[in-house]
Amino acid sequence: MTGRWTGPFPAFAVAFAVLALLAGSSLAEAAKAARPKTAPKSACIDCHRKVTPGVVRQFLAGRMAKEMDCSGCHGSEHAAAGDADKAKLPTPGTCADCHDDRVKQYREGKHALAWAVMNALPLTTHQPLALVGGEGFKGCSGCHKIGEKAPSEIKRYGGGACDSCHTRHTFSVKEARDPRACRTCHMGFDHPQWEMWQTSKHGTIWEIESGSGRAPACQKCHMPGGDHGVMTAWGFLALRLPEEDNDWRRDRITILQALGVLDRQGNPTERLDVVKTAKVARLTREEFDAQRKRMAAVCTECHSARYAAEALAAGDRLIRESDRIFADAIRTVKGLYDEGILAKPADWKYAPDLLQFYEAKSTAEQELYLMFMEYRMRTFQGAFHANPDYTHWYGWAKLKEASERIKEDAARLRRERK
Repeated sequence: MTGRWTGPFPAFAVAFAVLALLAGSSLAEAAKAARPKTAPKSACIDCHRKVTPGVVRQFLAGRMAKEMDCSGCHGSEHAAAGDADKAKLPTPGTCADCHDDRVKQYREGKHALAWAVMNALPLTTHQPLALVGGEGFKGCSGCHKIGEKAPSEIKRYGGGACDSCHTRHTFSVKEARDPRACRTCHMGFDHPQWEMWQTSKHGTIWEIESGSGRAPACQKCHMPGGDHGVMTAWGFLALRLPEEDNDWRRDRITILQALGVLDRQGNPTERLDVVKTAKVARLTREEFDAQRKRMAAVCTECHSARYAAEALAAGDRLIRESDRIFADAIRTVKGLYDEGILAKPADWKYAPDLLQFYEAKSTAEQELYLMFMEYRMRTFQGAFHANPDYTHWYGWAKLKEASERIKEDAARLRRERK
């Protein structure tokens, strides 16, 4: 038993969670006046020098210690060793007392939705709480904790949003501006943006000429002017609607069906609400163009407008070519279901279902999951991060290899059925 809910995919889970967060935000706004911003020195420091000396050292080394007391974030109800549970856990609403503009930007971006999105995925309903809950933040939750939480979850798991980048208890702006602050989450299997950037020409110049500002770091491109919205044109899924290219649109429909966002007839399912709310895809051309224009403006600080446009368009074309291979592989696996060679698991609503990830029940679907979460991701992310090796050998080449393995496995399954 994992303690997780194991029912069907929660259709409006993200939307519900966001409403809960907004309600929590309203409560936080109402409490602003009651929160001291420059409280007099309390007994916190003297006691915690003995109990958590590291925390005290970090806090006193930061700018906030010069402007406010511990009670500004944690309240003043906790006054003795035996009532530590009375200490309030800070939330983005707490930070908004002093940083209202930044918190507003954060709430308009995708990071604020990370926690709700994680809990809406069908995969997370049957994983250990240590991976997807707040029991130490050992797996998915270790990064997705950057998202806002409902009041009940804050009580159990903590706020864990702003301090994902401005880590406790110094809350350093300098730290959050360093690209290394991003690498804990933006690395590894499905989104190795850190490795891509670090070994690109941009990252190499940044390391050689540390502090020169000649090459862009993560924040330069994704948070221009300090904007905490952190959005991209293609989104995490590299999907957009509508698609004008007919062949690409057919491939895109196949992928959306494998994600359970469209049904077999091509009609929207309840999962489309999650995609919309989570902002992991661009669902209007205007939305895509706005984010593309934003990124192009950053590129043209160092490159010509023509060069920037051509480089970004080349990334777009690689997504199209990757989708062609990926969609073909999906159709191969779907054919196995249509022929009854693969049976849809009893607790799955859609099959194949890419959002089941490594819970896939066949070798072919395990390959399909890798094509989606690893190889396709690396192809287009490597392209946009100017990393030739990730784009080609870790992405494109692996995508084609996996496609052939799926075809071979499908042929084997058909032979064995005869």
